[in-house]
Amino acid sequence: MQVDIPLKIIGLGRYLPKRVVPSSELEVLCGVPAGWVERRNGVRERRWVTDETSSFMSAEAGREALDEAKLKPNQLDLIINASGTGEQAIPDTGVLIQRQLGLGNSGIPAMTVHTTCLSFVAAMDVASNFIQSGRYKNILIASADVASCGINPKEPESASLVGDAAAAVVVTRAEAGDASMIHHAHFKSFGDGAYLTTIMGGGSRLHPRFAGHKPEDDLFHMDGPAVLRMVRGIAHEFLDELYPGLSKGMVDVDVVVPHQASKVGLMMLERFGWQEEKIVKTIETLGNCVAASIPVTLYQGVRDGRIQRGDKVLLVGTGAGLSIGGMVLTF
Repeated sequence: MQVDIPLKIIGLGRYLPKRVVPSSELEVLCGVPAGWVERRNGVRERRWVTDETSSFMSAEAGREALDEAKLKPNQLDLIINASGTGEQAIPDTGVLIQRQLGLGNSGIPAMTVHTTCLSFVAAMDVASNFIQSGRYKNILIASADVASCGINPKEPESASLVGDAAAAVVVTRAEAGDASMIHHAHFKSFGDGAYLTTIMGGGSRLHPRFAGHKPEDDLFHMDGPAVLRMVRGIAHEFLDELYPGLSKGMVDVDVVVPHQASKVGLMMLERFGWQEEKIVKTIETLGNCVAASIPVTLYQGVRDGRIQRGDKVLLVGTGAGLSIGGMVLTF
C-alpha cells in the first residue's frame, strides 16, 4: 500500500546485554547433541540479560540514537515503546523508558505499540502518521526484548533461538528536497494462527492466582513448522500488496532488513528472487530478538555501511497473531 510520508531516521542506537551465551550452553540445557542448535537454527551465540531490564536497555539505545540525532532527551515530543515483551504488566513500559531517560517529570507522552515481532515496524507506521499530521516533531521509538526469561527447555527449537537486545531510532519529518520517505506500508493478521506462537499466562485468562495455573503457562511456546506453513500460504499475496512485484524479485529495493525469525525463515526469502547478499542477517550472533530483531539488524546494516543515505530499504517480518507486515522506505 503506497503511503509516501516524508519521514527520516535521524538517529540510531543499540544496546546488547553483557552476557554472551554460546549455543553449546543451550545444548546442555535442552539436552540436544553438540552442534544441533547451529545446524537447526543458525544461531552460534546470543545475548542474555544479567541485571539489565527492558527499560534500561531501551534507554541506553535511545541515548545513542539521541546523540546521533543531536537532540537532548527533553526535545522529544513522544516516546514509543515497540516491544514484544513488557517489563511488567502495569504501568506501560513506555513510561518506564521515559523515567530511565531522566524525563520522569517532563510530561512527554509515552505509549506502547505491541504487535510482537512486528512492533517496531508498526510503531514506525504509527509515528509516520503522527508526524505527517504535524502533531509531533521528534519521536523516539525503542524496542527491547528480554525473551530469555520465558524459554522452555522442553522445546529446544524455540528455547535455543531467542536472544535479548534493544535498539532505538529517532524519527522526524524529512525536509523539502530530502529523499527520506516511507513509500509503502502494509500489515495483515490471521487469528486462525493465534495459538501457534503464544505465552498463555500473564493475563486475566490464566492469571497466576487462579486454580490450575501451571508454571508452563508463563513460558514461550511456538509450533515452528505450522507457522512456516501458514506464512508460505500468505507471503506471496502479501508481498505484492505491499509493493507490486516484490514476490518475484526485489524490484528497486537495495537492502532487505528482515525479522530474524529462524534460519529456515531467512532461507525462504531467497525463494522470492531476493539476492542473499542484499539481505542483512544477525541471527548467527544475536538470535531472534523478537521486536528488537528488525531495528537491531537495521542498526547493524547502517553501521557496517551496507545501508547508505538514499538507499531503498525493505523492513519485513512476521509475528504472533499470526501477523505479517512490511515497510519500504528510503533511508
